[in-house]
Amino acid sequence: MVLTEERKSSRKTHVNLNSPIARSCLACAKHLILQGVRTQNQLCKYENEVVENALSAHSTGNPHYVALWMYSGYTLNRAVGVEFKVIKVYNEDNTSRAVEVPTDITARDICQLFVMKNHCIDDHSWTLFEQLSHPGIERTIEDHESVMEVLSGWGMDTDSRLYFRKNYAKYEFFNKPLDFFPDHMVSLSSETNGIMNHSQLIQTFLNSSTCPEIHGHLHAKEQGRKSWKKFYFVLRRSGLYFSNKGTSKEPRHLQFIAEFSDGDVYTLLSAKKLHGAPTDYGFCVKSTKHGSPRDLKLLCADDEQTRTCWVTAMRLFKYGLQLYQNFIQPHQKQKTSPMLMDNFKAGFDDFIVGRELLLQNPFLVTNRSISENSLVAMDFSGHKSRVIENPSEALSVAVEEGLSWRRKSCHRLSSHGSPSTSQSPMSNIALHMAQPWFQSKLSRDEAHRLITQQGLIDGVFLLRDSQSNPKTFVLSLCHTQRIKHFQILPVDDEGDLFYSLDDGHTRFTDLIQLVEFYQLNRGVLPCKLKHHCARITL
Repeated sequence: MVLTEERKSSRKTHVNLNSPIARSCLACAKHLILQGVRTQNQLCKYENEVVENALSAHSTGNPHYVALWMYSGYTLNRAVGVEFKVIKVYNEDNTSRAVEVPTDITARDICQLFVMKNHCIDDHSWTLFEQLSHPGIERTIEDHESVMEVLSGWGMDTDSRLYFRKNYAKYEFFNKPLDFFPDHMVSLSSETNGIMNHSQLIQTFLNSSTCPEIHGHLHAKEQGRKSWKKFYFVLRRSGLYFSNKGTSKEPRHLQFIAEFSDGDVYTLLSAKKLHGAPTDYGFCVKSTKHGSPRDLKLLCADDEQTRTCWVTAMRLFKYGLQLYQNFIQPHQKQKTSPMLMDNFKAGFDDFIVGRELLLQNPFLVTNRSISENSLVAMDFSGHKSRVIENPSEALSVAVEEGLSWRRKSCHRLSSHGSPSTSQSPMSNIALHMAQPWFQSKLSRDEAHRLITQQGLIDGVFLLRDSQSNPKTFVLSLCHTQRIKHFQILPVDDEGDLFYSLDDGHTRFTDLIQLVEFYQLNRGVLPCKLKHHCARITL
């Protein structure tokens, strides 16, 4: 739409074109307008309208606002001569997509770009992984890391890849440190051997003046040999050590293994098969400098919790406060008024300005997950709906609702819009096949691998077809870093088909209803359903 000079002049009175957010909107304007506008005078003719529309979209919480910032930033950087490169990113099924990105792009920016391009729900769990196929190792690329720096560490002849997928456990140790740091593995220092208070543990890791310590037995692969040997290891801020005399922590008995200023910690994808490890809970320290696979410090734990503790502590020692900033950045309040935005410091680059604005926003939201924040107990029995704030009342209502679902035989509407008194198995399949948590023909081992990849935290789940009984389904759920499988049985009640996890005591007309119930109620499960495993096609 063409603006008249009078309209343009009137808008100048209440739009601050020098504010950071307005400059960001102008970046969007240049991207959207320069397609058909070739002169600066024509561009200026539209500036105020675009800025005002963008400000309006931001104030109403438009979810694509930051994505617009990002995309316009790419365009502007190209216009001023910023170098671009093409990278290839893979997903779980090994399909790939090539994208052209600026050379200073970070892992978080890549994730935001794919979230936007694939229309994903951004729950801050999307992660970029580095996978080195030859040694069979993988690691999370931290959100702040430069992707091009990661790529520069790859050799020309290696089959190395970037993977884009969910990782619910990426920052979960900030929310639940007890799940990541067992008491018997953590102490304050080697001198005092004092056991840490877990409520202060993360703060101690982030404070460079304190000396937390991780200790315990690990298997280590001997240099130049195929054999593994068990040693007592100690992890400190200065590096990783092992004791050559039992569990002694005396300096004369500790031998240095690695430090983390020039190294990264990876997990082994097939520790037993590729490296002959005693268990599959392997990890390693790899130097960021160019080196051969022989230079890897290969280690192996006895269980997943032990490995997770060591790997998480190494990440904290390497990145410290930067990890916490990565964690809180997406959780900061994103609906900020334009007036407050005007107070932000000016002079930042227009590229990915949404990232900079969020970093400077001092208002934090709760650390609970998005899925937890979206679940609220409601009562719709009266003339007006109300939120049930009393936990006891909420539990009582949930139990009663579950019993009522058992008793009633009503079903969802048929495809013609009329109530159906009986549903065929095919109609139930049609209902849940399109759900993101349903993975169809997935084996038990594949389900185990997918949940492990997307984070071993409580509540990560998926539903799949049963391989042993074609007429049933299986719920695969992670609890206490272990994956458990629960069979969902069909229940026939006088010709009506229901589904149940507890031998017919609690019945559901379809799998969608079952999942929704156990997202609110633990029932017979060890924990509620919180995060579904998602796979996308790039």
